[in-house]
Parts: sequence; C-alpha cells; structure tokens
Amino acid sequence: MNDPISTVESVVLVDAEDNVSGTMEKMEAHRKGVLHRAFSVFIFNDRGELLLQRRAPSKYHSGGLWTNTCCGHPRPGEALAAAAQRRLMEEMGIACPLEHRFTFAYTAEVGNGLVENELDHVFVGRFNGLPILDPSEADSWRAVTLDALELEMTLSPYRFTTWLHACIARVVDHHKTWAA
Repeated sequence: MNDPISTVESVVLVDAEDNVSGTMEKMEAHRKGVLHRAFSVFIFNDRGELLLQRRAPSKYHSGGLWTNTCCGHPRPGEALAAAAQRRLMEEMGIACPLEHRFTFAYTAEVGNGLVENELDHVFVGRFNGLPILDPSEADSWRAVTLDALELEMTLSPYRFTTWLHACIARVVDHHKTWAA
C-alpha cells in the first residue's frame, strides 16, 4: 500500500497475534499473500468529516480508487506510530498527533496478481488545514461526512479500496467516542 513497484522495500511478517516472524520484500509478500503488518490512518476535521485521498492512477494496485487518509507498512524495526506519522507526511503533507484505535485482519485480491493479507493497525487524528499531496501517491482529496461516505460506498462500491470496505463499519461505530 505505499511505494511504487520499483522501490525495493521490506514488510514485517506477523502471525494473527501480531508476533513478528520475519521480513520479506514487499512485492513478494503481496504476490504470495503472506500475512504482514500494516496501518491505516483516518484523519478527521473539527466538523467530523473524514479526509479521503484518491490513490494516484500510477500506483501498482488500486490506482484511482478512493481510500482513507493514508496507509502503509512499517519498515523492519520501525514503530507503528512512527511509520504512520512518516507516511501521513509523505503522502499528504500532514503532521498531527495520532492515536491507535484498533487492529483488524483482512485478505483481498487487489489485481495484478497481488493479494493484501494484512494485520492492519488503525490510527486516527485531527487536522483542519489543507493537505499537500505527493502526486505519485494521491491525485485528489476531499472531506466527507461518514454518513455520506457510507451511502456512496453502498451505491458505488467499486470506487473504493478493499481495505476501506473492510474497516469502515468499525470506524463509523467508534467515531462517536473518538470525536468526544
């Protein structure tokens, strides 16, 4: 979920309880569908709207689809919170405090012979400025209410990433406690 296919990067392999079992080159892990650690960041503004990004069309999978504010993989030895902060700045030019909220697992084919098999740690934060997109990562952004997003995802599910579909109900269920 993070860097162009030409970049060699490793992911952290884990078991279902998030115990580290090794590392693997990112593309190999996605070709083999090996369970690895990931994170998803959901940034809300003071109006309670979620900041979405549309993945750049050139991304190696899921290009042109709408998704959460940012996501990625921690590097071997990198703390999850630090990795989430790093990617939020790299993709969206945003720096803000993040809080870990929950973890979920999902597996999905994402095209090009690739499989996302991730133990995904969800972080939330609050930001009211304008993002500065890295065009190789995201080509557009918007802020949307969760009600509007749920409706749009129901009416046009193909416009959104599989990982957003996998966790949005849980994000919505917990948002009231996050916003307090």
